[in-house]
Amino acid sequence: MLTEQILNGLATGSTYALISLGLALVYGILGVLHVAHAGIYMAGAYIGVGIYTVTGNIFLAALISMIACGCLGIAIERLVYFPLLKFPPYVPLISSIAIFTGMEELVRLVAGPTVQTYSLTLPFPHFELKGIAISSNLVGIYVITAAVFLMLWYFSTRTETGLAMRAASQDMAVASSLGINSQRIVDLSFFISSAIAALAGILVGIYYNTVSPGMGAVPAYKALALIVVGGLGSVPGAVVASLALGVAETVLIGYAHVPLPRDALAFIAMIIVLMWRPQGLFGRKG
Repeated sequence: MLTEQILNGLATGSTYALISLGLALVYGILGVLHVAHAGIYMAGAYIGVGIYTVTGNIFLAALISMIACGCLGIAIERLVYFPLLKFPPYVPLISSIAIFTGMEELVRLVAGPTVQTYSLTLPFPHFELKGIAISSNLVGIYVITAAVFLMLWYFSTRTETGLAMRAASQDMAVASSLGINSQRIVDLSFFISSAIAALAGILVGIYYNTVSPGMGAVPAYKALALIVVGGLGSVPGAVVASLALGVAETVLIGYAHVPLPRDALAFIAMIIVLMWRPQGLFGRKG
């Protein structure tokens, strides 16, 4: 029972990580708390459902959803965030919340307010080890998440564009003075983070067999808590905090039956970490 809960927790934490790493990436580059990221995650799930219903190909559905949501992320950055960067940080934050709320309501109008089923099985092998069943969907989530992490690590550490992105996240003005195209880096950051959010929405829809207009509400604030715990702007910190939270939720709530709301654990962890290490687990002082 404990092993199964840990495996489920790793799957849940993997989906949290896919959402929060995009949020951390955007904050590291632009310094904006991108709450609308949860709306893109929800839109990605619905686009995936629609394309899969028409084509019956989940890989094609995921690809189209990721490209569409990547372009949506760039549109939000260009049309909303960029004109507001000259104002205090709470102005883009309020605008981001408004965009997220508007996206929720738009999906309710277009797709309906009811929960839609997303019943399919990922084409990955099924395992059973010593009486512990690991479904193909769980294996698929592990493999896809690991592949995304590895590709993002390779891109950010072994490519010229990735190194330019890391430089821009440390100091945008200095990076621009050294010839780095800051606007291109910002656009690329929003495209990558939004595409990953769309993939997370599809995986969550498959994992729980449902999508709904309100599916982004919990990730909207939980992902903010996770990037604070990991260290604002730290992608590795967001990933570690997400995986730890996923395992803690399933083990403490599902196995140990701790009498706490499941979604409260992220904020309890945030309070504890901020009291001990205000900059977060992987954050830089100042």
